[in-house]
Amino acid sequence: MKIEKAIDYSLIKAAVVTIGTFDGVHIGHQKIISKLVNIAKDKALQAVVLTFFPHPRMVLQKDADIKMINTIDEKSQRLESHGVDYLVVEEFTKEFSRLTAQEFVRDILVEKLHVKHIIIGYDHRFGRNRTANIDDLRAFGEIYDFEVTEISAQEIDEVAVSSTKIRNALLDGNIKTANLFLGYPFNFLGTIVKGKGLGKQIEFPTANLQLNRAYKLIPKDGVYFVRTAYKGVLLYGMMNIGTNPTVEGQFRTIEMHLFDFKKDIYGEDFKVEILERLRDEHKFQSVAHLKKQLFQDKAHALTLIKKYA
Repeated sequence: MKIEKAIDYSLIKAAVVTIGTFDGVHIGHQKIISKLVNIAKDKALQAVVLTFFPHPRMVLQKDADIKMINTIDEKSQRLESHGVDYLVVEEFTKEFSRLTAQEFVRDILVEKLHVKHIIIGYDHRFGRNRTANIDDLRAFGEIYDFEVTEISAQEIDEVAVSSTKIRNALLDGNIKTANLFLGYPFNFLGTIVKGKGLGKQIEFPTANLQLNRAYKLIPKDGVYFVRTAYKGVLLYGMMNIGTNPTVEGQFRTIEMHLFDFKKDIYGEDFKVEILERLRDEHKFQSVAHLKKQLFQDKAHALTLIKKYA
């Protein structure tokens, strides 16, 4: 799949398009994408997802604190795995938000994306101040010669999933619910950087993970059972998200301990899947008490591997 920026639409000849942020590409989104791809195949069209970045709330409401389930790269990989041909990332600015509904349809959907069919939710609103709705879109379809397929309220309500629910589940540490709604394990990509080396001193060497995007959501502090891969080999381990209060840590870190793994991986990128939450982060009476708890955590985590292997 190719990611097209707003300045280059030359490869898109005739498209079926759906529009939205699609943060998480969760099981509700996947139903929409499946419909998009099937129509594209039936009509010999290109399957196109039009999304926006930054998130409109970051621009219009100055909600800089909103964190995203997926980075743009992660989103593109998820969409590609579901058969989407193009992800078009439109830069969302205040100027863009002032486009009228007709300008958006004419200048973006028709002139640039060469839309022949649009799939959209029953409650989708667009254009300046979000004043236009699906009836307006159908009227534009008559003018510009494209079809509109509505995703009904019933179809959406059947899934009862939203990106907001998933974000809240992750922030509450409810990985089980988040992964169920996503349809895949929540994950993030990070680069291994040097830490203080305290883990090695208590027989639990850790790799510190530095995330590549500041807007990526990080789940609630705690200890998690995780999975990753190194040179094609699946690895399991534990991850601590938090401030390491037992050793008076002052900064939030993400530290991963991989079972039976001793290679030097500084500077390498890892995709880490969070499979289960083991416990909250605690301040222990001593490092010895922390070490004892880590061995208990590891014993618990080792029993979980067979569920995911």
